[in-house]
Amino acid sequence: MSATALVTGASSGLGAEFAAQLAARGHDLVLVARSEDRLTALAARLEVEHGVRAHVLVQDLAEPGAARAVADRLDVLGLRIGLLFNNAGFGTCGRFEDIDAERDHDQLMVNVVALVGLAHALLPGMLERGTGAVVNVASTAAFQPAPYFAVYSSAKAFVLNFGLSLRQECRGRGVRVLTLCPGPVDTPFFEAIGTREAAVNGSMSTPEPVVRAALAALDRDRAYVTPGFGNSLSAHLLPRRPRALVAAIAERVTRKVLAAEGRARNESYAA
Repeated sequence: MSATALVTGASSGLGAEFAAQLAARGHDLVLVARSEDRLTALAARLEVEHGVRAHVLVQDLAEPGAARAVADRLDVLGLRIGLLFNNAGFGTCGRFEDIDAERDHDQLMVNVVALVGLAHALLPGMLERGTGAVVNVASTAAFQPAPYFAVYSSAKAFVLNFGLSLRQECRGRGVRVLTLCPGPVDTPFFEAIGTREAAVNGSMSTPEPVVRAALAALDRDRAYVTPGFGNSLSAHLLPRRPRALVAAIAERVTRKVLAAEGRARNESYAA
């Protein structure tokens, strides 16, 4: 029997695509997000198309204790998770002092705190059974400082380092740990962040090939994967030191989000 997979942020974007491709592989699912209607519709479709069970857990991962709440509901349902996909996340961009502090707090709760909390809750069972996998979604932003994305890029750097560290701890114990570091993907992420200029390299992938690459990398027990030739080059060939110089160069690339913010404000005033 295929392991049950839990996917966070499953209502749209990469999360919905992870759910679809995992269902096609025969995995039962636990779908976690805030949007009950979208989760329910996705679960019903995947059950019909692939003959799997898809459970819906409505949870805002920005709330304190969110990971524990998810784990408690899994216990009530008697569900044992063999695959954890920590996909949920969102970003902010702009000058740090102009970004709402509560929004950045919620960003860290979702991108870091809930991710670690779910690993704490579910990894011990995998290790006890000697089988399982954890996939954490980071970003190409994890590889260098990103002015005007200060909290987002720093959170994703945490996710990458956490995943690589956890992988080493789990080696030889039957549990695989993969970190996915995609470039820009055409998902509702850019609606949440407020501008498509946040795709600073100017090009976007779609969710399907990104998820396909992630699952192939998981099958091969890779430590991390950066789908896309250009993304891989930027992640591996650009110099990382001296760090202050790298940050200064990055600022020249990312500053265009400030102009986009200004245009958005002007349009809202005109309306």
